[in-house]
Amino acid sequence: MGYAVQVGAFASIDNAARLEAGLNRRGIDAFYFLEDGLYKVRFGNHASYQAAREQARQMQVQGLVEDFFIVLPSDYSAAQIRRSGQGDLRAELVRTAHQFIGVPYRWGGTSAQGGFDCSGLTLVCYRLNGLDLPRVSANQFAAGRPVPRSRLQKGDLVFFATNRPNQVSHVGIYIGDDRFIHAPRSGQHVRVERLSNSYFQRTFMGARTYL
Repeated sequence: MGYAVQVGAFASIDNAARLEAGLNRRGIDAFYFLEDGLYKVRFGNHASYQAAREQARQMQVQGLVEDFFIVLPSDYSAAQIRRSGQGDLRAELVRTAHQFIGVPYRWGGTSAQGGFDCSGLTLVCYRLNGLDLPRVSANQFAAGRPVPRSRLQKGDLVFFATNRPNQVSHVGIYIGDDRFIHAPRSGQHVRVERLSNSYFQRTFMGARTYL
């Protein structure tokens, strides 16, 4: 992660989601996350402080953002690990996933307001807890450390080949007791499933941890 621009700090997730959606509609890959009790919005991945500041100033001129500050790569990394303990973070990841149960599936979706696809759901759950993931399931699979199924912990991601054999195309977040939360497919909603379900046993590709 390079230099990023941060704008907004909201008590309400709805305000952060609206700002994120407005920026995304303009082709800016913004995301919101929870830190210190506030929902904050960030975008950009610049090689230098100057490049990040230039983007933010241009957006100010266009009236897209008001105040901003530049997030240094070191600050971003510190935010990722600033937790009272790994167990607490895992519990928070599960709690975050639970709050999205019932949200409709939408291909390409990354918000509770517009809907989630499978990797959009895992992306947002992690980002809301200060952790970054790649956008698509195959890249999330490649980025994590392998975990044996017998040693899965809450917050780990579980991956499946639902389109083609031996090719990762689906992901969910493990919540313990043989269960995971995922955004299944078009026409369905975010829900809890069991890993021991015969379909998921047959298509299971492995699990990954990022903690």
